[in-house]
Amino acid sequence: MLEARDISFKVGDKTLLSGVSVKFEPGRLHLVIGPNGAGKSTLIKMLARLLRPHEGQVLYEGADVQRASEIDLARRRAVLSQAVEVAFPLTVREVVMMGRHPHFGSRPGAADEKIVDELMEFFDVTEFDGRDYQTLSGGERQRVNFARVLAQLWRPGPACRYLFLDEPLTFLDIRHQIEFMKKVRAFADASDVVTVGVVHDLNLAARFADQIVLLNDGRVTAAGAPAEVLTRERIREVFGVEPTFVPAGQSGLHLIFD
Repeated sequence: MLEARDISFKVGDKTLLSGVSVKFEPGRLHLVIGPNGAGKSTLIKMLARLLRPHEGQVLYEGADVQRASEIDLARRRAVLSQAVEVAFPLTVREVVMMGRHPHFGSRPGAADEKIVDELMEFFDVTEFDGRDYQTLSGGERQRVNFARVLAQLWRPGPACRYLFLDEPLTFLDIRHQIEFMKKVRAFADASDVVTVGVVHDLNLAARFADQIVLLNDGRVTAAGAPAEVLTRERIREVFGVEPTFVPAGQSGLHLIFD
């Protein structure tokens, strides 16, 4: 269980989050949505301990995450951001192996090599194994980076695993967006994994999320199942657009905006 308990965060005189309280259960995919400036990325950074709240607490399995050691966090918490810069010439395999660094000493073992092989195949980047990471397209880099991030969490451990995704669909074409979300969905189903991501596409949120958290002006406007959160009145109020709901078979509802 992951819990944000009455957290607030300011930059200068500007309040980015104010009194946010929300819970995220394992085995479910939680997606955070909201307009620009709503506080979505700030919330993800708070949950992942990349930023520390000025007020309130973030709890991992009931324990304040501020008290966790860096090595413990690195072994069970992973974050995928919009873009990752690599300053040195590394091969794709070396970039993916970076995700295993918290789990081995001076050099990777056979188990680490096997995990890297599995993840490169999982994300269809095996063909890039020895290629210079800098020569990849933006979408290819994002797939490699998700393989790197999941390398941290690929095998279950003694404690819950936490995966955070900050606008992970940047640079991906529509086919890879859908494939990416299906892979996230499959990983998030594990009973010891808490997955929280930020997305902009309301249709993807409606299709894949178990829980949607809607932020606006640094506060939680609504949290719950997609059908509960994505109402006509709420979308109109928060996003300033008029939605039309179209049934979409197994994927649930599809939204069209006027």
